[in-house]
Amino acid sequence: MRIIPVLACALLLTGCNFKGVPDPALSARDAEFMALVPNAEFDPHFARYQVSDPTHEPPGTIVVETKERQLYLVLPDGKAIRYGVSVGDEAYGWTGTARIDRKAEWPAWNPPAEMIKRWPHVHGMQGGPMNPLGARALYLSDHGKDTLYRIHGTNEPEKIGQAVSSGCIRMRNIDVVDLYNRVPVGATVIVR
Repeated sequence: MRIIPVLACALLLTGCNFKGVPDPALSARDAEFMALVPNAEFDPHFARYQVSDPTHEPPGTIVVETKERQLYLVLPDGKAIRYGVSVGDEAYGWTGTARIDRKAEWPAWNPPAEMIKRWPHVHGMQGGPMNPLGARALYLSDHGKDTLYRIHGTNEPEKIGQAVSSGCIRMRNIDVVDLYNRVPVGATVIVR
């Protein structure tokens, strides 16, 4: 009788259409800085996987599904890489279409005036492991105007899968390095 549940599980697994994506190569600085960011348990649902593309957007497009807390990088041949993300909470959520205007490694953080007004204790800081932007940042613009929103790493990986940011899209540092390596400046980003 045990063979039936085992066969049923095997059949279900063959129908799964996702596979893990290897970690990107890291520079010595990346490895050193990432070792200083606290490790956190996270739900495997938010791990980096190659999946069948659910977005139906052209290859090279980034689609952020805020309700799912997932970011998809559309690949050719009906595939996508899915990354778990944190998104803006309801008060600060942003949706729309933008382009990656620039990319930066271990960027400095300069919180906008609106954020400083809400939270006077925040202040800008140079890039590094304690910086809220993490290992990489992709800066989003709309028709050449900075949206003030970013796709970036985080020094709080335990919050992946939650609505906690001030509108930016946060990723685990290893995931944002992977995305950064795969997308060019000018790529389209759709946040829904």
